[in-house]
Amino acid sequence: MALEPFAESHSLTMGVELELQLVSLSDFDLVAASPDMLELLGRAPFPGNVTPEITESMIEINSSVHTHHGELLEELRQIRDILLQAGDRLNVGVCGGGTHPFQQWSQRKIFAKPRFREVSALYGYLAKQFTVFGQHVHIGCGSGDQALYLLHALNRYIPHFIALSGSSPFLQGSDTLFSSARLNSVFAFPLSGRAPFLLSWDAFERDYFARMEKTGIVKSMKDFYWDLRPKPEYGTIELRVCDTPLTVERAAALACYLQALCRHLLERAEPPPLEDDYLVYNYNRFQACRFGLDGTLVHPQTHETLSLREDILTTLRMLEPHARALGSEPALEHLYAETHTGSDAQLLREAHAAGGSTEAIVDAALRRFREGG
Repeated sequence: MALEPFAESHSLTMGVELELQLVSLSDFDLVAASPDMLELLGRAPFPGNVTPEITESMIEINSSVHTHHGELLEELRQIRDILLQAGDRLNVGVCGGGTHPFQQWSQRKIFAKPRFREVSALYGYLAKQFTVFGQHVHIGCGSGDQALYLLHALNRYIPHFIALSGSSPFLQGSDTLFSSARLNSVFAFPLSGRAPFLLSWDAFERDYFARMEKTGIVKSMKDFYWDLRPKPEYGTIELRVCDTPLTVERAAALACYLQALCRHLLERAEPPPLEDDYLVYNYNRFQACRFGLDGTLVHPQTHETLSLREDILTTLRMLEPHARALGSEPALEHLYAETHTGSDAQLLREAHAAGGSTEAIVDAALRRFREGG
């Protein structure tokens, strides 16, 4: 099957996908409630879209296409409120967070959908271990060439999104010492990591995808689990490194940060991306996963060692004119505050320390999702 043509899309539009946890309110473990949730939610109009995910203890929501922060945030809040109402009727909790702190992967049930069954048959236990929860952000691109340019120009900023969204410090009942342990699960898949360094859509389609398809390994772009991947059917690039935040407010802020970064990069004021930029990519990615905002990174072109927190603050200041032009100043203000007050991972560790149990972590995540902020 040939790669779909790159669809026409308005540059710098954005959309958000959130994978959310479904939790039993009796013991705070994950619960296989997505069939009931989806059936209940299907009875009335739903802003955006809601779909199953690979196991029955999770669902995915998709926003509509937006240009401005306020509209995106309003819709995400509407979606959250509808999900909470449905959960209350079913006695099921809904929350964010990149991992559930103590669930056992062997107890998960694969959702009855052909693609999920194929993935489970191919990847074995990894499919159930993929009960992790991420935020994906789509940014509209005017062409396939623009999409690939942005995809590679963003490589230097990937650690920012990992650190700002980190919300998966606990796994299988233990503190992993990571800010984002979720990405270690994603990295287990063979077609994960980064996209090949190609800046022409024709070359990507002809010299990479067609050859990969001929090997029999891939059938569509869905088979790639890259940190950033093009989505030709939507005319977007898709950022996939973020943990699901604990609030929709942070989810909207992260989407607008990406939108503003893309606007800046399209001015071509920065040096163009080079394949050698990726020499430090995995190191920088690890630093952000392990240490979050307290990590360091190596600039891919100057090789200067930078504080990740300070680099984020410098970038936020640089993007202020773009935020004003895009109407997303509150989004950047939200992220400014986070760099000083701490990430969701820190909040979850504090909940564990205060409550003395992993159940207390889930309770805190449930309250945070409901109350917002």
